[in-house]
Amino acid sequence: MAQTPVSPSPAAPGHWVVRLRAPEAWPFPVHSVHLVETHISWVLLAGPYAYKIKKPVDLGFLDFSTLARRRRFCEEELRLNRRLAPSLYLGVAPITGSPEAPRVEGKGTAFEYAVKMRAFPQDAQLDRMLAAGRLVPDIIEAVGRRIARFHLHEAAPAPPGAGFGTPASVAAPVHQTLDQLAEALGPGTDRNMLAAIRSWCERELRRLRAVLENRARNGHVRECHGDLHLRNLAWVDGQAMAFDAIEFSETLRWIDTMSDIAFLYMDLEARGHPELAARLMLVYLEETGDYPGVAVLRLYLVYRALVRAKVDALRALQPGLADGEAGTLRAECRHYLKLARRYTMPPRPVLFITHGLSGSGKTTTAGAVALCWPALRVRSDVERKRLAGLAAHVPSGSGLDTGLYRPEMTRRTYVRLWRAAATALAAGFSMVVDAGFLAAGWRRRFQRLARRRGAAFLILDCQAPIRELARRIDHRRRQGRDASEATLAVLHRQRRTADPLTRDERRYCLTIGVEPPSRARLAQALHAADPLTSST
Repeated sequence: MAQTPVSPSPAAPGHWVVRLRAPEAWPFPVHSVHLVETHISWVLLAGPYAYKIKKPVDLGFLDFSTLARRRRFCEEELRLNRRLAPSLYLGVAPITGSPEAPRVEGKGTAFEYAVKMRAFPQDAQLDRMLAAGRLVPDIIEAVGRRIARFHLHEAAPAPPGAGFGTPASVAAPVHQTLDQLAEALGPGTDRNMLAAIRSWCERELRRLRAVLENRARNGHVRECHGDLHLRNLAWVDGQAMAFDAIEFSETLRWIDTMSDIAFLYMDLEARGHPELAARLMLVYLEETGDYPGVAVLRLYLVYRALVRAKVDALRALQPGLADGEAGTLRAECRHYLKLARRYTMPPRPVLFITHGLSGSGKTTTAGAVALCWPALRVRSDVERKRLAGLAAHVPSGSGLDTGLYRPEMTRRTYVRLWRAAATALAAGFSMVVDAGFLAAGWRRRFQRLARRRGAAFLILDCQAPIRELARRIDHRRRQGRDASEATLAVLHRQRRTADPLTRDERRYCLTIGVEPPSRARLAQALHAADPLTSST
């Protein structure tokens, strides 16, 4: 737990909490105790531990008004957060004695309870790491993989008939947030922007009704974290840990997994790091395979940006703010509103497909393009194995035209790639499809898809000398860490049977050598192929 210490007013209902600063209140030696106060809790930082006490408040959406409820929610907080931060959440600690002489984890009857946590340095929080320039790509990828595993294997699916994740339950918090924002903003330009966002949300909720129903039926609504942004993530002991999951509201916790990851994606973009947001989503989608979920991603990005705007707008109205704080909060609110509005007006998407023999650098190129454009990415080698129930790096033992590489499996793989691309383009996201595309028929099919979706189209033609291709294939197979199972025999077969690019296809083609293309070079090639394409 990492916070900034402040002191509660002695006149507040929990004024007894101040007495926990005394060394004799603790079961272990302490030199100093720092006290942190939020609108719903007090947190005491004592030596290597943090103790979080819930305030006796009833805010409508949250009710901690009785001791029994506070104890129950302490236990819920422990249960929920041990899923993603087991080493941080240690137990529920009784506070005994009396308000005049409280004792943490003392003997006798408890008059209050606290969640006991292991303290960690403030600079381990991901928002602080980002501000300090220490949130490197490897850490973001580790976060993406950790959240993906959590959503796939650890977060319980919603019970049938519970009502979570239905169109009505998705729409309710969206409308509530819009209403609260409208009330907090008052008249002005921001209200006009909010009205445009509201109209878009209403259209999307109607358009996605069947998709939302399908995702609820198919297990994508789960007991998630619910508040997954950078301030609630930390890098501790070389691991990504998420804390402060929502314990007080089932509605805000039992949600679509895509809503959960959308909060973190939005937070990275809001802080000016779209390349990290793109990297997060590349890893998350590759791990989960939830490309159908991209259909609802934009709706949840808008909703998450609205939530942050609402929090800032409401805080700006609170009394007792420091000089200039209200103005800062209103500016932050406007920033999130503009981001939400931008999400509702995506630029024309682009469908990129790679083309090339095994070892020609297609995956490296696809990853670089996805990060710099930015775009989503789907890989044939990974999806081929997913169709067979295999993890990406598990060898299948298949040979030429057998097992995973028989013609029917290749057809199913390309159909899966096509569907992923179609979903992304329909949702306003650019997509990079990482595959060989050595058959002209599949290239034509994807080009037709781009045309039908109103997207720009570009072939990334990856080339390298034959000796270099052979060297890369041999090196990759010896390392055994890549999803590709291409061999020299596969390479020689490809050289004999590949359909060359046609003259028409060359119009939509960018040749890639050793260096991946820059955003400027991509924009130039797209404009040459299709002058209507915007580089923004």
